[in-house]
Amino acid sequence: MLALNRNFLRGSYPPLVTPFREGAVDYDAYARMVERQVTEGSHGIVVNGTTAEPSTLSIEERNELVRLAVQTARGRVPVVAATGSQSHADTIELTAAAEKAGADAVLVVTPYFIRPPQRGLVEYYVDIGRRTRLPMLIYHIPGRAAVSVEAATLERIAERAPNLVGMKHAANDLALVTQVLARMGNDFRIFVGLEELSFPMMAIGACGLMNAAGNLKPEALAQMCEDVFAERLAPARAAHNALFELNQAIFFDTNPTPLKYMMKRMGLLETEEHRLPMMPATPELAARLDGVLTRAGLIGATA
Repeated sequence: MLALNRNFLRGSYPPLVTPFREGAVDYDAYARMVERQVTEGSHGIVVNGTTAEPSTLSIEERNELVRLAVQTARGRVPVVAATGSQSHADTIELTAAAEKAGADAVLVVTPYFIRPPQRGLVEYYVDIGRRTRLPMLIYHIPGRAAVSVEAATLERIAERAPNLVGMKHAANDLALVTQVLARMGNDFRIFVGLEELSFPMMAIGACGLMNAAGNLKPEALAQMCEDVFAERLAPARAAHNALFELNQAIFFDTNPTPLKYMMKRMGLLETEEHRLPMMPATPELAARLDGVLTRAGLIGATA
């Protein structure tokens, strides 16, 4: 496994939403979101993660978002490019473009819909790893991709792909974290990808967060990470409790529908526009989310 700087790929790396305006990607708004993450203390950012609705974007749009993020961040925080796709060929193309653009690492989702065997995942990631010099993380999200990665499979990949340095774990499975760290060592980066498990998973060894809630409260998530790193578990637990309803609200409907609505209400987005088949919040969902934001102190009380 690659030897990484102690502070690299640790902490809060929010996966940014993709703002749209009249059907087109709003790149100016995206640059402002990147700048906000830098100024509000995030340790890094993720471009084209699930929260970005990447399956509704073209390869060219995904590549441009990575290029823009790197340009805007200007080395102040690392940029992790999510380059995975259902297609092996598209993943190769996206990964090569991310490396050329200056991304600091790549996050490669398990190829969705296909439901490959574990031996297929091994060969897939070994092949992608051989094609880039960047540190590579596997994106494990069985709820959307319909495929799980076993601890033994990660070990087999790492034996042949030394640039495999970690994973984003978006599943309600704390046991896998302990199993993977026991096999791979504590330097293997495991990012929490399920918002409501942020503190519990970090408490047993995860290195940080790749959570959509970082679009709403970057500073709070970054501070939670710092508290866990310093073994200040009481304030980290308090932050977990304070963020819990907000974290759950992100999944009141398919992510990022609730998130974009909340960002609009907070003045972080001008619109909550999506591309089909994604849809904006219904009036009923909007009212429910307004309640969450009000109780969190992020908007004023509604009439």
